[in-house]
Amino acid sequence: MSAPTHTRPHPATTGGVGTRLPWWALALPALAFITLLVLILNPSDAHAAGGDPAITHLLEWVQQLVGGR
Repeated sequence: MSAPTHTRPHPATTGGVGTRLPWWALALPALAFITLLVLILNPSDAHAAGGDPAITHLLEWVQQLVGGR
């Protein structure tokens, strides 16, 4: 009586297999980030009531840092 033999599974290939994202999978999050950043950095368009002075100070500092003023 012969014992069953186990064959080794084929090793995974490293070349030729890749996952490709559609163009919008990177473009939409980037567009959303840029839109939110512009809204934060341009407080003249905001029509909200007075906020926390610490947050206002932080946003002004970020605007000066990014804007180079």
